[in-house]
Amino acid sequence: MIVVRRGDEFLVAHRVPQQGGYWHTIAGGVEEGEDWRDAAARELEEETGLTGVELREAGAFEYQREEWESYPGMHVLVRAFATEAPAGWEPVLDHEHDEYRWCSASVAAELLYWPEPAQVLLEVAQ
Repeated sequence: MIVVRRGDEFLVAHRVPQQGGYWHTIAGGVEEGEDWRDAAARELEEETGLTGVELREAGAFEYQREEWESYPGMHVLVRAFATEAPAGWEPVLDHEHDEYRWCSASVAAELLYWPEPAQVLLEVAQ
């Protein structure tokens, strides 16, 4: 997962209903041959168009996939990264998202579906 910050605002993106229809940070999987940071940079570019930014590690957590997700019950390890978007930059969303918002840390954390990404976002905000 990637926490994208722009000054005092944080990016949250809404997954299309076919992908669950929930608010989340930018996120995705690691493909064969990628390391975690390369996967985060690829997902950030694919999902928002943002490139050329520094990704710093922001923690890790584990969770079990819910019944409505693909591969329910699967154990997932997540490594989190954070980055600063340039002033005035706006994302160009891919097909996985239908809306985005820039929010304060507290509002972004309230919108996020899962508590673990919300906690990471709040820690990045400090």
